[in-house]
Amino acid sequence: MKKVLITGFEPFGGASINPALEAVKRLAGVELVGGKIVVCEVPVTRFESIDTVVNAIEQHQPDYVITVGQAAGRTAITPERVAINVDDFRIPDNGGNQPIDEPIIAKGPDAYFTTLPIKAISRTLQENGIPCQVSNTAGTFVCNHLFYGVQHYLRDKKIGHGFVHIPLLPEQDTLGNQATMSLETIVEGLRFVAQATIDNPSDMIIGAGQIC
Repeated sequence: MKKVLITGFEPFGGASINPALEAVKRLAGVELVGGKIVVCEVPVTRFESIDTVVNAIEQHQPDYVITVGQAAGRTAITPERVAINVDDFRIPDNGGNQPIDEPIIAKGPDAYFTTLPIKAISRTLQENGIPCQVSNTAGTFVCNHLFYGVQHYLRDKKIGHGFVHIPLLPEQDTLGNQATMSLETIVEGLRFVAQATIDNPSDMIIGAGQIC
């Protein structure tokens, strides 16, 4: 039986809720076909976020790791293709850090690509009526920071990992015009992400690129 570790960030930027953490709470212990989900809460803090997930990996010894964060403005669940080696924080993280144009790992590679089957994941969610598309940017805040840092840690290990962004919850739409997704849909979507990861040791060869 495969073990899938799914992590979710705590609230940040003055918010009282983060859909990633709320979804993770509901996914703890969920049984999959041929697998089971374990979870971990992650601080929105530079370097501490990476250390927290690395400790969870060492504790749980998962076959796959799915790190999850919110992305305001996105209308779909979006598995990320690539993490880049730069921290450029528009706002301070929860530890008060606000690096500008600094590497995550000094002398590390410019980027790491996901090792999850992101196109199979997208197809699975779409076939089940959940908006999903491949994303080619994880930003330059703590989401990308964690994505890159965990990939660096796992670079010589046979553990699949990737980052998934999710939309805001309806109650986070303070402007009245922001894209949102219900918590129930997000939870179901992440369950499909985990199941598709187990079911597809190799990714599908299907187009999911963007012109710009």
